[in-house]
Amino acid sequence: MIKNFQAEIIGVGTELLLGQISNTNAQWISDQLARVGISVYHHQVVGDNLTRTRDAFALAANRSDIIFVTGGLGPTDDDLTREALQLLTGKELVESETVLATIQAYFSKSNRTMTENNRKQARIFPDAVVIPNHSGTAPGMIVPYQESYFILMPGVPNEMKKMMEDSVLPYLGENFALKDVIKSKMMRFIGIGESQLETLVRELIDKQNNPTIAPLATDGEVALRITAKANTNLLADQLIEQTENELKDIVGDYYYGADQMTINEAVCSLLKTQGLTLSAAESLTGGKFADAIVSIPGASTVFEGSIVSYTPNAKQSVLGVSNKTIEDFGVVSEWCALEMAKQAKSKFDTDIGISFTGVAGPDSLENNQVGTVYISMYQTESNHVTKCFHFSKNREMIRERSVKKGLELLYNWLKKIQ
Repeated sequence: MIKNFQAEIIGVGTELLLGQISNTNAQWISDQLARVGISVYHHQVVGDNLTRTRDAFALAANRSDIIFVTGGLGPTDDDLTREALQLLTGKELVESETVLATIQAYFSKSNRTMTENNRKQARIFPDAVVIPNHSGTAPGMIVPYQESYFILMPGVPNEMKKMMEDSVLPYLGENFALKDVIKSKMMRFIGIGESQLETLVRELIDKQNNPTIAPLATDGEVALRITAKANTNLLADQLIEQTENELKDIVGDYYYGADQMTINEAVCSLLKTQGLTLSAAESLTGGKFADAIVSIPGASTVFEGSIVSYTPNAKQSVLGVSNKTIEDFGVVSEWCALEMAKQAKSKFDTDIGISFTGVAGPDSLENNQVGTVYISMYQTESNHVTKCFHFSKNREMIRERSVKKGLELLYNWLKKIQ
């Protein structure tokens, strides 16, 4: 009986290595295994090559108890998963009359003629547990080898998922007495860098055991993933909650949400809670801020719209920024940004206006270097703020980072209004 399961997932297919398709199968399988307490220690991807696939299987068998393999079970010459496992194990492959009849019935039901190469999919290892395929032709197999088990499944996601749900997970539960669950929660932070966040919570990370804490970085944000293993969902949730509260005590000022929450959603949620409305005036972001907001369902209850005033003329004639402001200070300035935010609020008759103006590149503007960005938020004459930032990287990244920084500023500003 295997007790502390170590699992591995191998994706077979040159198309995965070429980036023609994403390996979403591995992500989905990992999530399903966590729900039943099986830890995934390794992912591999290997192309349609017999020797390299055999080598990948050998590596997995030496370090993992259960190896999930997706892909390479089709009828064509480059489908080599069975053959690679045969090469590793020395086991015999035989044509199963039962499996062949099932494949023939599938083609008959679909009013299609089965070609001869489809017989290849009826070849199985005699000591394998055959996994029926209710959505396609290639059956899966659970194949014992030494101290490990290979679970072979098709690469087609809907076929693989149905096999996992209908056959594989029940088999694992019945034969390996799975009792634990593994649960994770993502804590999301903004306005703090990954290195600073890790430094602040280093003591908790150093003493981690169960739950574990892992810092993760995304563009303009950071996250902490808390993972707990327990014999019940309730206990896992309690372990996570305890660690979550400890982390909030240290870095709660930067925390905005959990799991799939985005900063866009957090901003819209605060606006709804406070009964406030928002509008925008955008120059270098070109409508990207509006797109970020309206991507959230229900945003129309808090967001009226955005004016994209890209040129100085548009800032004057459409938005209403004064000619004197532009002449005296330029379009890339604190004063222009403030007036843009004020005009957005006025023209849309909202509670708050936010603006973006700056230099995305490739050339400097008004003696401002590429990456210089002003963001302003205006509510009243006594409650407004304008910030200047200097972003690096390319034009598109500067525009994206401007939007993310605007969302961060707005979120923190709204928290203070509460």
